[in-house]
Amino acid sequence: MAKIIILLLFLVAFYIALWFKDWRLLVASLIGFTLIIILGIYEGSSMLIFGFTFADLIGRAKTKWHIAVGMMAIALMFLIVILFESETSFQLETEVLIPIMIIQLLFPMLIYYVEKSKKLQSELTEVNTQLVQQEERQRIARDLHDTLGHTLTMIKIKTELTSKLVDKDTMRVKDELSDILATTRTALKQVRELVSDMNFISLESELTHCKQHLQTANISIKMKNNCPKLLLASVEETMLSLCLREATTNIIKHSQAKKCRIEMNDVDGILTLNIEDDGVGLHNQGLGNGLTSMKERMTALHGSASIENLSTNGTIVTLTLPIQHYRKEPTT
Repeated sequence: MAKIIILLLFLVAFYIALWFKDWRLLVASLIGFTLIIILGIYEGSSMLIFGFTFADLIGRAKTKWHIAVGMMAIALMFLIVILFESETSFQLETEVLIPIMIIQLLFPMLIYYVEKSKKLQSELTEVNTQLVQQEERQRIARDLHDTLGHTLTMIKIKTELTSKLVDKDTMRVKDELSDILATTRTALKQVRELVSDMNFISLESELTHCKQHLQTANISIKMKNNCPKLLLASVEETMLSLCLREATTNIIKHSQAKKCRIEMNDVDGILTLNIEDDGVGLHNQGLGNGLTSMKERMTALHGSASIENLSTNGTIVTLTLPIQHYRKEPTT
């Protein structure tokens, strides 16, 4: 009956120690070590092997002093049982039990550092997740500004033009309204694309797209591509296209320019894209969100983006990108 009671108490102590990590874990472990001492005295020192049960659990305690008390209890448990062993078997039992005691004493420390490592890893994962989410929010903000903002600017310009022509040129108004409707559909499509992911944007198609929008804003455009057969990686081409889009949007919105010139060159493995205008320049103007996003995009590709006032009126945006010399296959 006494053995059954001790076994039940042992199971209750184990259950409490298993589910709690505060003072209840320490008390349950001390009770468990006491029960093991009783079993060790009356049933033999082999019962000390059950100390691993609570040695494992005490290593999960919240505070270090709980662990220290538990380790002292383990040492005391072994010493008491060894002292009660018979004189004939004392030397043999000591040689066997001392290594086991050392292992049990080290066990809580090992478990403590393993749990601490897991906690730190969990915190690191959480921080990384937050950083990824922050970067994703910034990317979405840039994409909304660079794509949807560009399209909405064109709708605004066309709407202003239509309002001026409504009493003068009915046919032109109809054409502009058709363009506004088409541009609105483009904006809806861009929203769907941004929700799913940033899609590949062809530099060639973006050049054509920017040319059309500049002409719509009554800005004459000259383009010169000195490396038409150059093959870029998808991410490089997409980033350059978005930067070009942002630069032309700024020209339309802020420069008051009448002329624009876009030129692309490849010199010694460095691709250079220049966007010039003859507008009012950057006097008393800081770098907006669009110009900052251009710098961030090009820096991510180990390139650079800069904007400067020209000696004459206007500004020049320079995008540089180190590239590999791949060539497009000739079309037949």
